[in-house]
This record gives sequence, C-alpha cells and structure tokens, in this order.
Amino acid sequence: MKQFQITYKTDKSFIKELDEINKWRSDNPSYATIFHIYSEDMEEAHIKHVCDIIDEKMPDAQYLGCTSNANILGGAWENAKIIMNCTVCEYPTTQAKIVQMPFSQETLKEDVRRLKEYCEDNPWVKAVEIHATVIGMPIREFCEELSTLRRDIQVFGGGACVPNMDNKESFVFSKGNKFSKASVVFLLAGGSDFHAYSTFISGWRPLKRKFKVTKSQGQILYELDGQPAFDIYKKFLKVDRNAKLVSNTLEFPLFMDHNGIDVQRCLWSVGDDDSIIMVADMTEATDVRFAYGDPQTILSSIRRDGQTIADFRPDIIQIFSCASRKAFWGNENISDETILFNSVAPSSGFYTSGEFLRVNGDVCNFNTTLVLAAMREGEPKKEVVNLYDTKLDNIESDKIPLISRLVSFIDAFTAELEELNAKLKQASITDGLTRLYNRAEIERRIRNAVEQRAPKENLALIMFDIDNFKSINDVYGHKEGDKVIIALSDILIRETSGSFSYLGRWGGEEFMVLLPGQDINEAAKLAEKIRKEFASISYDAAGPQTVSVGVVQAKHGENADALYVRVDKALYKAKANGKNQVVTM
Repeated sequence: MKQFQITYKTDKSFIKELDEINKWRSDNPSYATIFHIYSEDMEEAHIKHVCDIIDEKMPDAQYLGCTSNANILGGAWENAKIIMNCTVCEYPTTQAKIVQMPFSQETLKEDVRRLKEYCEDNPWVKAVEIHATVIGMPIREFCEELSTLRRDIQVFGGGACVPNMDNKESFVFSKGNKFSKASVVFLLAGGSDFHAYSTFISGWRPLKRKFKVTKSQGQILYELDGQPAFDIYKKFLKVDRNAKLVSNTLEFPLFMDHNGIDVQRCLWSVGDDDSIIMVADMTEATDVRFAYGDPQTILSSIRRDGQTIADFRPDIIQIFSCASRKAFWGNENISDETILFNSVAPSSGFYTSGEFLRVNGDVCNFNTTLVLAAMREGEPKKEVVNLYDTKLDNIESDKIPLISRLVSFIDAFTAELEELNAKLKQASITDGLTRLYNRAEIERRIRNAVEQRAPKENLALIMFDIDNFKSINDVYGHKEGDKVIIALSDILIRETSGSFSYLGRWGGEEFMVLLPGQDINEAAKLAEKIRKEFASISYDAAGPQTVSVGVVQAKHGENADALYVRVDKALYKAKANGKNQVVTM
C-alpha cells in the first residue's frame, strides 16, 4: 500500500497533488484507490467541491469521509480545515467497496443483515471501517448487530464530529451518495494479500469512588445513585449549564465495564430534567466511576500498548481519536500521543465523537479512546520499530506525575473512608458481644423473609433462651454471664455455617435463628443438636447450663408478627415443661 497525504488549500495546489498521484500510479503497479476525507469545514458545498475535483481527475477512485473535531496527518494534528489520505493498493488481489446506508432504528437490523450477507458471500472481506453519525442514534443495537459479522473480520472506525462540540450537526458522505446527518458509511477492504490489525489505547484511569446507574434509557442517563445525573456532575466536577459544559467535562469521562472491557462515556448535553445525554449508551445497574488522565501515564500507555501496532509492521495506520483527548492535551501538545505511530507507517485520521472497535468478537463503542487500525499488503516489508527507542521529552522523567500522586492520595483516602463506613455499617447491625445481628437487624431480615416468601417455600424460625440466666449474673457476675452467652453464639455460628441462615440476638439471653428453605423437622433436628452441645459445656464458675428452644414453620398468609407470637409460645411451653428441651408448634 502506498499512501499520499494531502491538505486542501487551493484548487490549484490540490489538482497538482492529484496529478502527481496519477503519475505515480502510471509508473507503478497500482489498483484500488481510496480517499479518506476529513473536514472541520462544515459547509457541504465546500466538501462537495473537493469531491468533484477527485471525480474529475481520478474517476476510478472511491472516497468516503465525515466532519471532524480536528484532523490528523503525518501522525500529528493538522490545522488545515480539510485533509485527505489517498491510499493506493499495490496488489491486484486487494479489493475495496464502500457502502452507505441510513442510520435509523427502523432499518438498522435489515441494513446490517444485508451487510452481513455480503460479507458471507464475499470471503475476501477482512476489515470493515465505520464512519457514522452517532449522536441520538441506536448505537447499542448497531454494535450488537455488527458483532454478528464473521469473527475473522476486523471492525473499527469513528463517529463524525464537529469543531465546536456544542454544535451537533455532524455528517458523513461517500462517492455517489448524499451528505447525511443520519447515516453510516462502511469501507469493506480485504483480499488474499490484505492484512489488518486493530487495537485501542486509553491511558485514562478510573477514580475509586463508584456510582450506580439507577436509571437510564439508551444514551440518556437519568440517575446515578438515585439522584439526577447532572447533580453528580455539578457536585464532583463543579460544572454548570453554560457554553463550556461539554469541554469542561470531556476530560473526566465515566468509566464502566462492558462485557469485560473497560469503556468510557462522555457527556454530550443536559436535559431540562437534569438528565444527561451521553455520546454512547449507558446500562442500568452498572457501576461507573469518573476517570482522569495525566500526560506521562497516557504517553507511557501509548508506548506499551501501541507496540503491538509496530510489531504488525503495517503499510499505513488509520487513527480514530476521541475529541476529548484533544480537549485534554490542547493544540500545543495533542500530537505527542500520535506522532510515534508515523515512525512506524504513514498515519492519519480524525478526532471523533466516539470510536468503534471489535474486541473479542464484540463491536464496542468507546469514548476518550485512541483506536488504531493498521493495514498492509503482503508480508511485512520492514523491520519492527521499537516505540521505546523513540524519544519523547514529556515522558523521559522517572518522576511520578503530580496528578497521579494526588489521585493516589485521594484514592487511598477514599478507600479508608469506605472501609470505615463499612465497619460503621456492620457495627450498626451487629451485636457487639456475640458478633450476631442485633435485634433490629434480625427482626428486619425475618420480616423481609416472611413478606418475600413464595407460597410453597419453607421457612423455619428457632428461638433460644438460656435457662435461669438471671441467677448466673446474680451469683457469678456478668463476666461469667457473658461467657455463657458467647458460648451459645459460637455454637450457633458453628452449627449453621454450612446452611443459609440468619442469626441474631433477640434480647439479653434470647436468640433467633432464621432458616429459609428449611421445614420444621429440619429445624427441630438442628435445635436439638445445639441444645445438647450447649448442655455439654461446663463453665469454671457457673458449671453446666441449659437452653430452652421453640421451633415453628411459617404458615401460608402468616405475617412476621404472628410468627413471633407462635415461636414465643413454643419457647414458653419448653420452659413450662421443665426447660432444657425443644418444643415445636
């Protein structure tokens, strides 16, 4: 593959460059020719004019493109409004086909089905490149449908974007098709001598604080932790509704797990109800965390994770980088994370509103991510470039970046708070002496179990009461009484460890054992075993002690209060009959 990179300045200079490409094509083996056109210029007429020139000077060439947040040429940010790369295939076996289709909920499945059938009928297809309008589109369904393509097909690409992130009117286009604000363009490439490899790099790290997505629908995020989503952004990022809202939040995407892959999600706008429209879909019940980036960490990950691209030894590299990364770096430093790849192969691309990549068979939609697609024809023609041998001043220092140290401090502090909160929560529901649930918690669990019990589901309850306990405290003291209580609680824990049960201290010397799924006979056997084991212990001062036990099984339609009354009656009967026994009712 031979790639020519072009910045459109004037018709005269552009035509001159096309003439030079045509001369090269006439002097060298050349076959399929594809232009990628990326534009910060939002005027359709200007882009169409460029396309008309290509049609005139190179009628056999195919082209596709989209509007962009910014452009990449030679592995670096290019300030020109319109840039192009012209890829000329040097093997006759390499094929390319461009397909543009509507991007709508109504036609999505049928359109992707046709694409899938084409790929099945044409085994030469090895890569599918995507350019799509993504805001407000059914991205989740789109990715799920694309995931059904042959597993050997690489899938990668980016979402059309705009220079001003507050403007949502991005569009895509291709040869022979109209410019569209609701469309997807596919470039199908392959052949027996064509090879492709794609990967992604993030470099952003999640903060420790987790939030739960408690309400969402598609790209609309309504609630985090039961609160309006934008309230969380206002509290933790100190942002408000203004012209800089998107740019002020791009650097802190939400980090979440998607089918075992870490993906990030960026805010696009805010609804009147404080919901948030995200660039990609959110999933309810998912844990999310804000993520952050620091230059040294990102560039280190570029070298580490990008080496697989260098090892592939490609002819060209396509770059799809999120607009949030450009916002993070700023114009002065944005090229630092992409320039390395131009030392591997000619590298070009654009800054997107979202990135597509197939990972482990699933097509994923990313934000704040760098997606790289490497392609070549034939066997590798050059030596592997070691990215670690390439000097970058920004990452030569061994000093840990300040932001990383601050975040490490915050994370460690957060971890301590979470641990303390967990201990406080446990203490609030636990009896300090016995390690069992306290009265309030065991009562809550019994009530929930009774209310949620299925009609034919067994549920047993056992109540224990240490016999003559007041005399133990009166004669031998409270320390000896505590030993007796702890001994019974230890037996309860030990004898129920292999079963699903809840244990609680009901009163001073009274205990409850809740046994979901067990009937009264199973519960009575357990109660008898515990009674015997407790009676076999002899204390230093108090000697052997005994316990009386009541056992009941929940009845259909019975509430928790009625269950308490019956188990208390069973225990009272055990006491009245002479103590040290188990009574069932």
